[in-house]
Amino acid sequence: AAHRARVMEDYGRFLALLASALLVGFVSVIISLVWVFHYREGLSWDGSAGEFNWHPVLIIMGFVFIQGIAIIVYRLPWTWKCSKLLMKFIHAGLNTIAMILAIVSMVAAFDFHNAGNIPNMYSLHSWIGLTAVIFYCLQLFSGFAVFLLPFAPVRLRAALMPIHVYSGLTIFATVIATALMGITEKLIFALKNPSYSASPPEATLVNSLGLLLVVFGSLILWMASRPHWKRPPEDNAKILRPIGAAPEGTEVESTMTNSSNADKSDLRSNTEEAKKQNIKFDEAGQRSTM
Repeated sequence: AAHRARVMEDYGRFLALLASALLVGFVSVIISLVWVFHYREGLSWDGSAGEFNWHPVLIIMGFVFIQGIAIIVYRLPWTWKCSKLLMKFIHAGLNTIAMILAIVSMVAAFDFHNAGNIPNMYSLHSWIGLTAVIFYCLQLFSGFAVFLLPFAPVRLRAALMPIHVYSGLTIFATVIATALMGITEKLIFALKNPSYSASPPEATLVNSLGLLLVVFGSLILWMASRPHWKRPPEDNAKILRPIGAAPEGTEVESTMTNSSNADKSDLRSNTEEAKKQNIKFDEAGQRSTM
């Protein structure tokens, strides 16, 4: 009973964090729309300031919010029964949508600059932003080639998995930092009378948006870095689970799972260790059925 209460508490904590992240992310997207429609010139595609406004809206919607969801999609316990291939496609699909929106947002920014004879690529925001988009595209294509297509050998996948996870989280954190630079830059340029330093309502709204982006990023990174919320790896479950010990839902390998798990299982010939491991998988199985 105590064990089940612990599992339920852990599950409840995860759900609370997930609900908070989704709420904060959704509110961030809404505030970005309120910003461009109420304080700026709305949205258009004609080289005007309305075209530039697609840039912050699509970055927050795609590069921040959708990418954040893509990162934690493997952590959702109710998906542990789904096939690993389906989850890989969902992960890759969400990241593809985020990449397309990020590219469109950059086209909008370049188009606006060119229409108004404004120089491109001179600010730190633009340098890091373009770097993040390039590395994100490389991350996505390498992820497709190595983890989704069936050609890469298991050894290569195991070697690249920690790099894939680390670079994904690093790119995500970099995107949020770049977004903060971007909205600050926009406020400094756009607020003339009253100026940014006079703290007009627009400045307060957009500063609040920046705070929400930091909160959203922190919640996603926390959920993605907790080892006990990892999806149970297939290899360990097969090696160590006695017949009927845990539901089929635990037999899944996650592309977010650290590859060292499989290596560790080979070392666990000790019966006591195997028993402990089985308890863990049983717990994971219980969570996956809730």
